[in-house]
Amino acid sequence: MRKILLLLFILIFSNVLAEEKKDIDIKGAYYRSYQYEKVGDYENAIKSLMVLYKKYPDGYTINLRLGWLYYLNKNYSNSIYHYEKAMKIVPSSIEAKLGLTLPLLAQGKYGDVEKICYQIISTDYFNYYGNLRLSIVLRLGKKLDTAVEVVNKMLSLYPTDVNFLTELGIIRYLQGEYGQAKYIFNDILILDPENVTAREYLQKIK
Repeated sequence: MRKILLLLFILIFSNVLAEEKKDIDIKGAYYRSYQYEKVGDYENAIKSLMVLYKKYPDGYTINLRLGWLYYLNKNYSNSIYHYEKAMKIVPSSIEAKLGLTLPLLAQGKYGDVEKICYQIISTDYFNYYGNLRLSIVLRLGKKLDTAVEVVNKMLSLYPTDVNFLTELGIIRYLQGEYGQAKYIFNDILILDPENVTAREYLQKIK
C-alpha cells in the first residue's frame, strides 16, 4: 500500500513540476523577448518566442506579440499575418485591430486602415487610438472635411490633447487656413514646448 501511495505521489509531483517548468519556460521566453525589444534587437525578440509559437500557434497573446515585433522590425507582411491571426482567434478584440492598422499604414493601405478604424469605433465610439488613426488616414487620403469631424469629436472630450490638436493644425494647413493653423500650432507649443511637428509647420507658414 505504501509503495502504491509513494508511486502516486511521485507521479503527481512530477506532473506539478512539469507544469511549473512549462510556466517558467513561457515566462522566460517572454522576458527575453521584452529585454531584446528594449535594446532594439527585434530579430532576437522574435526568435525568443518562436519555440513557444511552434507549441502554441493558435495562441492569441503570442500572435499579438509577434505582430507587434514584426512591425517594429519592418517586416510588414508577417506583422499583418499575425495580427490577422489574432483577430481570428478573438474576433471582438480591439487591440488586435488597432495593431493591424500599424503595418497597413506603413504600407500606405489607407482604405484598409479606414475600414478597420470604422469597425473599431462602431464598437467603441470614442476609442482614442481608433479615432486618432482614422483622422490620420482620412487626412492622408485627402478626406479633410471628414477628418476634421473626427478630430473635433475627440477634442470635445480632450480639448488639450496634443495629438488631435496636431492633426487639426495639419488639416487646416492643408486646407490653406494658415491663420488657424498658426494659432493651433502656437497653442501646441504652450502645451508641448518641444513639439517638432508644430515647429516645422510654423516654419512653413512663415
